[in-house]
Amino acid sequence: MTDKPLSGRVACITGASRGIGRATALLLAEAGAHVIAVARTQGGLETLDDAIKTAGGSATLVPLDIRDGDGLDRLGLAIHERWGKLDVFVANGAILGPISPLGHITPQEWDHTVAINLTAQWRLVRSLDPLLQQSDAARVVFVSSGASWRNRPFWGPYSVTKAALNALALTYAAEHQNNPIRVNLLNPGPIRTAMRAQAMPGEDPATLETPEGPARAILSLCLPSVTETGRIYDYPSKSLKTFREPA
Repeated sequence: MTDKPLSGRVACITGASRGIGRATALLLAEAGAHVIAVARTQGGLETLDDAIKTAGGSATLVPLDIRDGDGLDRLGLAIHERWGKLDVFVANGAILGPISPLGHITPQEWDHTVAINLTAQWRLVRSLDPLLQQSDAARVVFVSSGASWRNRPFWGPYSVTKAALNALALTYAAEHQNNPIRVNLLNPGPIRTAMRAQAMPGEDPATLETPEGPARAILSLCLPSVTETGRIYDYPSKSLKTFREPA
């Protein structure tokens, strides 16, 4: 891999202000991409921008709640007007949602989790797909979770929305098998993030790996040389896996 394998390329990442999103945004910038960093928190974005500039990279900050579908449409239009294409899209923004028995979850909690973890991801695809089709080697990575197939008790909204995200990503990959868009997923596993601390409050964060590891895996899936599509990179096992039909 060259020092700047993404030089001249434009990358958009959601949930970019902290955790895996922040680490990925910084690595993409260091690899030469101009990073369009999307997150709700202005302060977190500004801190990221400082780090990117220190590393010699460049970024455009987009303070935006991804539940705002009209805002996502405007994002696509703004990218079109400035660059006319998008080379990399990392769909990282998500929430944990309530940890509770399914029968105890309120409709408002369910709808909120679905809106962010699923509906917003489709709205992003809808807005950004025309731009990705203008790239000579578009790369898309959806951040999934092992919870999407382990089906733990009490993790219903998160597990269900991540499983649906897998289906969305695989469908999108299938729709673009015959053009330069490659679409894959990443399962980061247990990582030292705010979401993990929320899910496992009694866990010692010092026992967990930092977000930079999964971020490096995401970067590898964003390179123009990637040929695989419709696969999931399982970071705990450091392997690229295929979704299979039930035996």
